[in-house]
Amino acid sequence: MRGAASILHLDLDAFFAAVEQRDKPSLRGRPVVVGGVGGRGVVATASYEARAYGARSAMSTAEARRRCPAGTAFLGGRFAAYRRTSDVVMGLLRELSPLVEPVSIDEAYVDLAAGGEHDLSVDGVTALAQELKERIEAATGGVTGSVGIGTSKLMAKIGSDLQKPDGLVVVAPGQELEVLHPLPVTRLGGVGPATAERLHQVGVKTVGDLAARSLPDLVALAGRAHGAGLHALARADDERAVVPDREVKSVSHEETFERDLTDVGVLAREIDSMAARVGERLRKSAFSGRTVTLKLRRYDFTTLTRSQTLPQPTDDPRLIASTARRLLTEAGTAGGLRLLGVGVSGLSVYAQGDLFADSDEPQEAAVAAPDAAATEAEPDLPADKRWWPGQDVRHDELGAGWVWGRGLGRVTVRFEGPLTPPGPVRTLTADDPALQPAEPPDWRPPG
Repeated sequence: MRGAASILHLDLDAFFAAVEQRDKPSLRGRPVVVGGVGGRGVVATASYEARAYGARSAMSTAEARRRCPAGTAFLGGRFAAYRRTSDVVMGLLRELSPLVEPVSIDEAYVDLAAGGEHDLSVDGVTALAQELKERIEAATGGVTGSVGIGTSKLMAKIGSDLQKPDGLVVVAPGQELEVLHPLPVTRLGGVGPATAERLHQVGVKTVGDLAARSLPDLVALAGRAHGAGLHALARADDERAVVPDREVKSVSHEETFERDLTDVGVLAREIDSMAARVGERLRKSAFSGRTVTLKLRRYDFTTLTRSQTLPQPTDDPRLIASTARRLLTEAGTAGGLRLLGVGVSGLSVYAQGDLFADSDEPQEAAVAAPDAAATEAEPDLPADKRWWPGQDVRHDELGAGWVWGRGLGRVTVRFEGPLTPPGPVRTLTADDPALQPAEPPDWRPPG
């Protein structure tokens, strides 16, 4: 553990939804859900207005629709807009230090100790973080971020999550356990739903409860590696360095069970839970992958893996889970399993159609309204006329806007942008030759 709070963690607030609200003035202050918009879509990000109704990432879009009120915007993702904004933010972070470790498109660690002459006192890093937050908001057109600073990656990450949105928490040296121990044990990165359930069964609900357990107890409960990791984290013992330009080759999650499991139904639920976490991390990192891998450790400690390569990259947790369950059926559960893991590799940076991939079902209107396009099967249209909610478009006469909804061979467009007031809505034929896909608008004023 460092002697100064010199590791900064930045987490942009509801990032995808925040960019949508910035670029679409009619959606500011309203619930916005970004992700797959078809019948089998999955939520990537929900705005804080939508979270108030229970919408959250990794939830099915159908469930989010049931929870959110009329007038909620359900939008497909615009990766180019998110990447452009992320690049601006990462550039600001690199002005602080050469050691910047992007964790995902909206999250990064910064080693302030490598940044030259920064004042690393609590007052110094607090002032630095406040200035950073103001610069990010100004440079991105209003996107906010929460910052945590601490003596380790663990404490910086914990700090950034304590006062979201738009938060700032500095965990001073010597205060780590005071901050950490009252928190729910699920705040630790190594505690997923299955581990949390096992810990709760033995009375471990807070990080302090976990810290009171001996190392042998935790190894018996969670396995040698996982138990030792939890033992260290509960004591704020984290020596991980900030590693710049880390190349992500795979995303995975695994669980070690308290007792050997043979019940296929129980194991299937474990796979579903792990696949949901893997899918969420893929979407948050703007990656998709083609190869699904299942890792098994049998009762006799024999470890094996089974993999399947898919025709197209995916980040869909249901496809990941169904593939992993099929691999489990092929591998069998004879004798019981001590560990199970699900991973996705063969990663590629998202291209439109991967990150928010849907079934071929028609997409519903982005915002329910009397003149929004109804949901029905589309006629056979060329690829550049298959509009999706939230898409940037430009009309030769009406100007720039975004797709509000489509159906019945029509497309409904709201003509507005980040630098305009809320604009009018017009319904056009889906094959209107004057309507074309467009690049994301610039949120920065001219000059």
